[in-house]
Amino acid sequence: MTAPSTEPQQSKSHEADLQIAAGLASKLSEMRVSEQDEPLLRPNPRRFVLFPIKFHEVWQMYKKAEASFWTAEEVDLSKDMHDWDNKLSDDERYFISHILAFFAASDGIVNENLLERFSNEVQIPEARCFYGFQIMIENVHSEMYSLLIDTYVKEPSQRDHLFDAIDTIPCIRKKAAWAMKWISDSNSTFAERLVAFAAVEGIFFSGSFASIFWLKKRGLMPGLTFSNELISRDEGLHTDFACLLFSLLRNRPDKARVQAIIVEAVAIEQEFLTDALPVKLIGMNATLMKQYIEFVADRLLVALGNDKYFKVENPFDFMDLISLQGKTNFFEKRVSDYQKAGVMSGTNADKTNNSFTLDADF
Repeated sequence: MTAPSTEPQQSKSHEADLQIAAGLASKLSEMRVSEQDEPLLRPNPRRFVLFPIKFHEVWQMYKKAEASFWTAEEVDLSKDMHDWDNKLSDDERYFISHILAFFAASDGIVNENLLERFSNEVQIPEARCFYGFQIMIENVHSEMYSLLIDTYVKEPSQRDHLFDAIDTIPCIRKKAAWAMKWISDSNSTFAERLVAFAAVEGIFFSGSFASIFWLKKRGLMPGLTFSNELISRDEGLHTDFACLLFSLLRNRPDKARVQAIIVEAVAIEQEFLTDALPVKLIGMNATLMKQYIEFVADRLLVALGNDKYFKVENPFDFMDLISLQGKTNFFEKRVSDYQKAGVMSGTNADKTNNSFTLDADF
């Protein structure tokens, strides 16, 4: 009995190899000359296989993200409505609802960038693992913010107005437009867009996080403030990851270009929280909020290898108490930076803590 011919299978395998090779060659030809020798970006025929791990710091970031997974169902909103109805002023409700409207849209924009650009451009599997997990946790954030709006805002037309904030609220549209322009920009380098989205997650979110932590200082809205702790921790990790990838690039933009991107983001965030949606609505000092955003921006600049630009101190003492390392308070039954048991065990975790947070001092 003759053995079945393997020629068709071998032919198909050869064709597949040729297609992969052609795809890699095409991708290489489309890349900028400056990016063709980037280990993170150059075509990688082994991108479908995870082991052996080659970028251990990148893998560690993924494992840290994996260990910190949570879901919207874990946040108890049952006590928030009493504060919303009885302890917050009309101005405070207006402010919070519009902050939530920005957040509800922004996570979708971050995911759009990850799906359309970064996940396609980065060729190392360790980073693709992180981006895959980031997309999932951004979905959790989006669900959480949508749930918060759905819980607090009972009037259907007002709720729709907030859910459509990118189109209906000019100050939110402006922030969204700045982020989205980087997704469609065909002239910017990967490194520049990495800095831009570090600014989105590290600066555009910072003042809004601080404003919600301000409510925590006052003992208000336990569900909102707990979700804010979880989400701000996640976004700090995402910013860390952007800074890590930036440090691994061989061809980075000069420091002046990095500074220009960050300073532009600072100006937009300051306008958002001191003019368009002023924090004075919730009793915060607008001048100090401007300073806080500059303080956060300086930390991000340093994490990206630049010098401080604004050279200001942290003006918010309450943010020193809200460490993203996590402390249990009278609201929570557990610490908000919990990690899933055992996920980080057996890894070569870096024992030093150089993470980007919203409260640490230099």
